[in-house]
Amino acid sequence: MASIDDYVARVEGTCGAEKDVIVVFKFDKKDEAIANILKKSQVKNKIAGIIFELTFEDTSFRLYASGKAIFRSIKNREDLNNLLAKLLL
Repeated sequence: MASIDDYVARVEGTCGAEKDVIVVFKFDKKDEAIANILKKSQVKNKIAGIIFELTFEDTSFRLYASGKAIFRSIKNREDLNNLLAKLLL
């Protein structure tokens, strides 16, 4: 069974109110991760097909075709992991 670690290469930034967290996806899994996220999220805006403004369960974030996602206002690592599990698995 797949896990978050199969998709995520690293997490940058700190969790907390008004903090942004950058999630970098593994190169060999980024296309699959992006496809899964786009299927499950609501697209608010699309810029040149390489930047997507998305929302999922009251969380807004930006997804880049390069394999990065920037999540806004993530309170703690547990919330981030739960969100990623719902989006990726």
